[in-house]
Amino acid sequence: MARIPLDPPRTLVHRLAGWYSRRTYGAVLDPGAAMAHNPRVLLTNARFERSLQRWDRLDPTLEALAVMASAVTIGCSWCVDFGYWISTTKGVDPAKLRDVPRWRDSDVYTALERRVIGYAEAMSSTPPTVTDAMVAELRNELDDAVLVELTMMVAVENSRSRFNAALGLTSQGFRDRCELPAST
Repeated sequence: MARIPLDPPRTLVHRLAGWYSRRTYGAVLDPGAAMAHNPRVLLTNARFERSLQRWDRLDPTLEALAVMASAVTIGCSWCVDFGYWISTTKGVDPAKLRDVPRWRDSDVYTALERRVIGYAEAMSSTPPTVTDAMVAELRNELDDAVLVELTMMVAVENSRSRFNAALGLTSQGFRDRCELPAST
């Protein structure tokens, strides 16, 4: 149950954000509805999220796994739900996304993917548990620009997940849009 009403005052900013959200995602996103209580926060976040979409150094699968690992570590069901849906629409293997909560026991990941998930998990722990060895191993396979983008994406997901979890925002059912129905 959300800890803030998801029907904020109907300002012009709120109406435009709702229109964009429905057009782009098929629904008004609960975090946007929560942020609409403060139009400056909503507009700043929208500009920031749009700028993130232009980053392109990090492999999309590595980004999706890092973001998902962060959301899982923090416990944001909204982020796990939306992240799964948005990543699968971008071509990320659903099996890899599904196995993030049990990544240590799964056989679907490459060695680099495991290091990225472990790094994202360590960054998202409180306090962070990133080690020099983790960063050194990642630098063996990623250049510094990619490592910086990876680190910032995990930090961004930490912010998203903590915002959503603090306000009690939970799954909106996005993942259900990409699951195949059970065979009868």
